[in-house]
This record gives sequence, structure tokens and C-alpha cells, in this order.
Amino acid sequence: MAMDSCCAPARDPENPDPAAGDGADAWGFAVPKREPAKVRRGMVRVDVGEFDMGGEDVDANPTDGEGPPRPVRLSPFHIDTVCVTNVEYARFVRETGFVTDAEREGWSYVFHLLVAPTARGHVMDASVPGAPWWLAVRGASWRAPHGPGSSMSSVQNHPVTHVSWRDAAAYAAWAGKRLPTEAQWEAAARGGLSGARYPWGDELLVRGAHRCNIWQGSFPRHNTAEDGHLGTAPVKTFRPNGYGLYQMAGNVWEWCADWWTTARDGDSDPTGPATGTSKVIRGGSYLCHDSYCNRYRVAARTHNTPDSSTGHMGFRCVF
Repeated sequence: MAMDSCCAPARDPENPDPAAGDGADAWGFAVPKREPAKVRRGMVRVDVGEFDMGGEDVDANPTDGEGPPRPVRLSPFHIDTVCVTNVEYARFVRETGFVTDAEREGWSYVFHLLVAPTARGHVMDASVPGAPWWLAVRGASWRAPHGPGSSMSSVQNHPVTHVSWRDAAAYAAWAGKRLPTEAQWEAAARGGLSGARYPWGDELLVRGAHRCNIWQGSFPRHNTAEDGHLGTAPVKTFRPNGYGLYQMAGNVWEWCADWWTTARDGDSDPTGPATGTSKVIRGGSYLCHDSYCNRYRVAARTHNTPDSSTGHMGFRCVF
């Protein structure tokens, strides 16, 4: 087990297992045909045309490839207003019989303070270099987000977690949607603001009020939960951005379609070859803290292998 980045531990970054394709046979279930008008229900249309992607924030990690800002032109698209929830994912599993990577592998990563008391005996003898707060827990999955003895029933309206990129892409195909490109994700997250640090502006707190679910206190041992949450929050906890999209910063990392690269190609968004080893994730999570990971900024980015799953990675879809 190894660490793919400081933010999201990977199962095996040297052998990620290629991602499944887009065809019906790739997912192990028949992809239903859906009417576009019905697919778009609950989604928001984003028609930005050209926008400035990336940033030159003083807090940016130079190796992340956030900048320099460059113009990117996008065709109109629709995007989910919230992350896919546990309830929505459960419906997908009921209808298809889909088995996630975490369930197939038999374990997933859980943040150490969130491991259920009943799951302590299921912690594997493994560690993540440089990030001992991540524990590999047998039986942890979207059904049992804190390990055996926990249940998603108490967090039904929270983002589904412990889903790999492949698990997210399978859901998107079933729903008649797809995962957003990194450029689509950032254009949507900006909510119509140009160059802002966060989806709502440049200040983390707005008149003293929290606008996202991130870590407060001393990471990784003490979270004061001043924003009201120790782990994930319900998908509509904080005010939406200018496009009506909820929690594009914090709460959970969101899988994107793109392979990770820090290379830039003219005025296009970064995309890598099909031989890439990890997929882009955006938005930060409830574990982000400015003392070690401030990637809840709009321009921030990182990555993980497509078969990896954790208690702080989820997704939303586009059409």
C-alpha cells in the first residue's frame, strides 16, 4: 500500500489496473437507454463559453500544475447540483448488482478518528507512508463507511464514499451521464466568478460563517468541528455557488474524467494519455487543512489511481 499524494492514499499507484471502457459490456450490466430530458432533471446548465482556468495562488503546490491561468473554451453542459448520495448509489446497486472495488478487494481507507469502535479489530497491518492517519480497514465500503458495524443508513443524504473512479464511472454510465472533465468541473465550481479563490469569493469565512466542510483545529488529532461536521456533511449543508451548485469545495474529493498530467497544451485543459496511472480529483475534502493541504481552493488539483477508494472521495456527474 502506498501514498499517491498527500491527500488521497492509493491502493497501488504502480499497478492501478486499467479503467473500464464506456460500453455496456465493460460494467457487467446493461446500460439502460434514457431520455435526455429526464437525465437533465436536477442538473444545472453551465454555458461559460471561455473562462480562465487555473491560478497562481501563493499557496499552490508547484508540482500540481495549477497555473498559469489560461483561457479554456467549453461547450455548454449540464452538471449535478450535488454529489451523488448514498441513497442514489444504493438504487444503482440494487438495479444492477454492481460490486465496487472496495467490496471486491475487501477493504478501503478510513480516517483514523472515524473508524467505528466495532471495526478496530478489522484494521489491517499496513500503513501509508507520510500519512499514518489513514487506516486500511477490512470490510469498509460505501455500505459501511466507517468499517464493520457502521452503516450508510445514518448518512443517506451524504455523498457516497469508498467509490473508486471505476465505480463512479459505472454509475455515471447507468445514469446516462458521465464524469466531468477537469475543465468542466472547474468552470462549474467557479460559479461565474473570475479568478476567485473559492466558489463564493476570496475569503474563506464570510462574515465569520463557514461556507464549506473542512478541518478546523490541529490536524490530524483534533477537529473542533466549528463548521458542524467531523466527517462528511449532507450534500446541501452550505449555501450553493452562483450556479446553484452545492459544496464544490470541501466535504469530499470529486473524481474527474481526466488522466492526471501537469502538462499544458495551448488553451485546452490538461489531459493525459490513455496510459496514465491516475485520475484527477478536485475540490478538497473534510480533511483539508491549511497546515498541510489547502486544496479546497477552486484552482487546486490532485489525483489518485482509478481503483483506489477512501472515506473522503465521491463524485458528481455531467451530461
